[in-house]
Amino acid sequence: MNVLLWLAAILLILMILIGGNKGKRSFIAIFLNFGVIFFTIFIMTIPKADPIILTLIASTVISCINLFYINEVNNKTITAFISTIITVVILLFFILIVTESAMIQGFGAEEIEELSFFSLYIGVDFVKIAASVIIMSTIGAITDTAIAISSPMREMFHHHPSISRKELFAFGISIGKDILGTSTNTLFFAFFGGYLALLIWFKDLSYTLEEIVNSKIFSAELITIFCAGIGVALIIPITAWINAYFLIKARVKNKIINKDT
Repeated sequence: MNVLLWLAAILLILMILIGGNKGKRSFIAIFLNFGVIFFTIFIMTIPKADPIILTLIASTVISCINLFYINEVNNKTITAFISTIITVVILLFFILIVTESAMIQGFGAEEIEELSFFSLYIGVDFVKIAASVIIMSTIGAITDTAIAISSPMREMFHHHPSISRKELFAFGISIGKDILGTSTNTLFFAFFGGYLALLIWFKDLSYTLEEIVNSKIFSAELITIFCAGIGVALIIPITAWINAYFLIKARVKNKIINKDT
């Protein structure tokens, strides 16, 4: 417990020293997001609760915390929020199809021994649960990518107010290209770093490469990585287009107002 408190204190001090008030809000946001996820998981155990609707609500709340609470309410966070919600909805329906087709829901054969003492008739849809887990694993990377594109696009428009929508969109895409490689690799190492013990377990079970690839547990993690990467890639053009649309629309509106006055 003392180690946890010391690590939390060091993280808080560093975030405040480097990020100031925004760093302090970011630290608080960690616990707020944890509370949202914990509460969502608790509600999902209720048989009549729909995991998809709960995931959409939780994703919306988490996006509000990561964007509006940390970065305050402004034009760039609003467009980033709209882009995030659109991407989550598209990705969620895509993940539902993939999850059901790949049949990664539920538990693998390797987990039967640990689960033999429990009843599996708990009244929840494991297809929707699997889709919800993937979305929850991806929402952080999606919001980060959205704000990372929205912010420099606003700066570009501020310094070059006569820029065209096409040029502004191309600028957003060029930023997204730089972010895409690092974000997908970050997701890859984050998931595999967390499941390194799984690979060691497969080695102890003397699994062949074919058995590992076809294992439900391994496939579920790999599909999660791919879907997360797809979400990051998908939000780049969506954010770039929405920002370009709203910025140019605001410029045209201001011109009309100035002309009338």
